[in-house]
Amino acid sequence: MSSPSGYRLDELAHRFGLELRGGGEAVIRGVATLATAQPQQLAFLANPRYAGALRDTRAGVVVLREEHADRCPVPALLARDPYLAYAKIAALFEQNPAPAPGVHPGAVIESGARIAAGASIGAFCHVAGDAVIEDGAVLGPHCIVGHGCRVGSQSHLVARVTLVARVRLGERVLIHAGAVVGADGFGIANDDGRWLKVPQLGGVSIGDDCEIGANTTIDRGALEDTVLEEDVRLDNQIQVAHNVFIGAHTAMAGCSAVAGSARIGRHCLIGGGVGVLGHLEIADRVTITAMSLVTRSIQAPGTYSSGTPLEENHRWRRNAARMRHLDDMARRLAELEKRSARDKDPL
Repeated sequence: MSSPSGYRLDELAHRFGLELRGGGEAVIRGVATLATAQPQQLAFLANPRYAGALRDTRAGVVVLREEHADRCPVPALLARDPYLAYAKIAALFEQNPAPAPGVHPGAVIESGARIAAGASIGAFCHVAGDAVIEDGAVLGPHCIVGHGCRVGSQSHLVARVTLVARVRLGERVLIHAGAVVGADGFGIANDDGRWLKVPQLGGVSIGDDCEIGANTTIDRGALEDTVLEEDVRLDNQIQVAHNVFIGAHTAMAGCSAVAGSARIGRHCLIGGGVGVLGHLEIADRVTITAMSLVTRSIQAPGTYSSGTPLEENHRWRRNAARMRHLDDMARRLAELEKRSARDKDPL
């Protein structure tokens, strides 16, 4: 990624509080990987696995930890967290032209909708009559903002985003293409063998600075709201069921799913493909590794895992066959332990 504008190395060091090793006059005009970067581009080394690429890099500067500085053949910016420093610097080169305020002639705005003068409504959008679009908000093409919805200041719905009903977005919320927020929760009651739909009368409340990935779905609550506190980050294709609560600064990777009324704490990390059963509670600062299934509440911070790691097929099949006998083996072991205890103490 590059930009016509450039930044001197000493300017970057001062701006982001980094220590510069090497000349400060060179100008950086973009970012790239260690392997592909050119002399006017910045690269970074965060994972020691890629330290081998450092020797041959042609980057103009590398952001790295001090422990790798002696092996860097080009100027270096020293950071305690190189990935975080890189993210801040790379934002200087992101080129997303701001859409002009106003309503596209192809949009449908129902009577009564309140749209701030500084908002931008794209082509083929539909805004319900009691919806509110605040100043600086952006609705990309084909977005739908339904009844009782509010889009907060500087929030951005990228494209084909649907806010179904009673969805309230805070400020600076970013929702990527295809996401659906505020659809009916999966509430059904059995009436003598037939399913009866339970009305979903709540809404969805999303705090400031949240990000919702492409094709992710967040259902509205049955009575009270489904809630995401501030700075929650959801990856693509995630399912958040009705009345779920997700605490501030929690991040969830793709294809994870949270069943109804589960509560996830603050500063949690949920890996890809994780499933969380309904009505469970997860404490603050919990990490759940990929493809785990959470079947009980987690009451203490820490890292938790489940599932079977990948292995060669013939070994997996052998172990899977043995798993069927695990209960019987445990019973037999317990019986052997009892016999051993009796043999040692016959009285």
